[in-house]
Amino acid sequence: MNKRILIICLFFGMFSCDEYLDIVPDQTQQIDLLFEREEVAYTALATCYAYLPKNDGVYTSFMMMSDEVTTPISKETDGIRIMKGQQSASNPKFGLWSGWSDQGSLWEGIRHCNVLIENIYNVIDMTEDEMNVWAAEAKFLKAYYHFLLFTYYGPIPIVDENLPISASDDEVRVKRRTVDEVINYISGTIDEAIIHLPPRVLSSNDLGRIDQVIAKSIKSRVLTYAASPLFNGNNELYSGFVNDEGIHFFNQSYDQNKWDIARLASLDAINTALENGVSLYDFNSTPPNFEDDYQDELFIQTLYDLKYSVVDKWNSELIWGNSNPVRNNDWWQMQAACMMKDPNASSVEAAWQWIAPTLRMAELFYTQNGLPIDEDLSYEYQDRYSVTPVTASQNLQAQYGSFTAKLNLDREPRFYSTLGFDRGYNRTWGNLWQLRMKKGETHGRIANSDDYLISGYALKKLVHPDSEGDSYSKIVTYAWPIIRLSELYLNYAEAVNEYSGPSSDAYNALNVVRQRAGIQSIESAWGDASISVNLNKHTTQEGLREIIRQERLIELSFEGNRYNDLRRWKLAEAYFNLPVYGWSVNETTISNYYNITQVGVRSFNSPRDYFHPISINEITINPNLIQNPGW
Repeated sequence: MNKRILIICLFFGMFSCDEYLDIVPDQTQQIDLLFEREEVAYTALATCYAYLPKNDGVYTSFMMMSDEVTTPISKETDGIRIMKGQQSASNPKFGLWSGWSDQGSLWEGIRHCNVLIENIYNVIDMTEDEMNVWAAEAKFLKAYYHFLLFTYYGPIPIVDENLPISASDDEVRVKRRTVDEVINYISGTIDEAIIHLPPRVLSSNDLGRIDQVIAKSIKSRVLTYAASPLFNGNNELYSGFVNDEGIHFFNQSYDQNKWDIARLASLDAINTALENGVSLYDFNSTPPNFEDDYQDELFIQTLYDLKYSVVDKWNSELIWGNSNPVRNNDWWQMQAACMMKDPNASSVEAAWQWIAPTLRMAELFYTQNGLPIDEDLSYEYQDRYSVTPVTASQNLQAQYGSFTAKLNLDREPRFYSTLGFDRGYNRTWGNLWQLRMKKGETHGRIANSDDYLISGYALKKLVHPDSEGDSYSKIVTYAWPIIRLSELYLNYAEAVNEYSGPSSDAYNALNVVRQRAGIQSIESAWGDASISVNLNKHTTQEGLREIIRQERLIELSFEGNRYNDLRRWKLAEAYFNLPVYGWSVNETTISNYYNITQVGVRSFNSPRDYFHPISINEITINPNLIQNPGW
């Protein structure tokens, strides 16, 4: 085993979880042995990384908590149950605080990071520079785990160092800290780590280890969240949420300067990334043989640019990916649940075909003019659900001569790269598939099987084109994108607009993302009176805010960001209470299939559901922990 390959290691299993967050059992002798030499100490470093959430797992993905996808009732995950209002404090789902079967408690992860930081300088066969780097990696991971806990629980305790087993009850019964205290701690700890981190880790054996590009990029996300409405001056939802001294956990006054801090952090992250070779993905290989007819088509090139920006292993756009993805022999990997079946294959054991994007997501993507479908004068928005034949000019979008909904035609490239639909195309199993999704057809529901796409849409974005579903071993795994370069541009544009309003800086950042997506610039789209319903919308702060948010929801769709973005903008109740709609997939004819039907429900209780509950058991153990409002 190469010691440089990050693996989940159970060595630290000897240090069992204790009653309180920051206690380390008195295992001094074992710890001394662990940090005696580099080869053994590396186990401790790998363990620090082992707590990174596995967002490429069906049952561990944050994406499943949003309104992006739905499944048949028999296939519901805990994420979908949360969105149906079935979260509870007695047995929390997605409990990053306490952990669950497929995810260790992040407090445990923080404890392991602290153990490494406190002991790494005892290793006798490492140089000081090497020890500084390892300590910096652990510092960053400790900050990142605090940030994840903060994202889902709001104000949390700060555990900067471990306490001995001899600590008093008062010392170990930690208290929640204010939002600003937590953010300052996270940001400050990342800054401490950056000093000793290498600019960029490029060694094939070390990919996924923390470097300055990663650290600055996550800092951009942290400070963007901190400046957002949920955390910045939120007296609307949390005016009564105070600690035992009467101090508000959430700052009660909006601070616009936080957006300038986020702007500078995002700009620094972009510059550092570009200086170290990070760039938006460019598919410079020859398309597969089945694309021979279209090799010269810019549209096809763009589809591959978009697809591989997510699924190509360690590509130029990926700033940080999880180096420990769900393995291809693990049945619960995300790709299996998204992959459509090939009925001609000898087996379809690894093609489940039941994670279905919602109709709402299909309506989110722009028209081919780069405008929302209800803002494009050339798009028949009121007639979008009607059925129409596919023309010769639309043959790259869907099968020429077939019939599909107008909603599925004349859309931007990201629509076709991300979603599969009846009479559209799919590129997987190493081939180009013509999709037939009515009941009884090749990719539709067979008999009364529960392996079917209940909304009539397939999620193509997360499936590698070379993955085959006849065996789990044939699924091509990749490092799940924790953060990509495109997010940094979107963070920067948002911060610029919120701090000082529309400007060329915001436009240019957005246009970098839009150009790669194959659509025209902000100024061209909303500045054209012949197509734009809301002419010059981009010239007002409110208008540009809407544009930036939609651009972000499209570009980062299905990557685990939408749930948190809608929450930090305080828009969750406006989206997460709406019914879930799709096509009538149990129908066999064109006239019946293309009818809108409700395929699911969602429930969001504000302000309760903005944050997850702390387990009642944790509150019983530590009475100093104050439960989140509503739980």
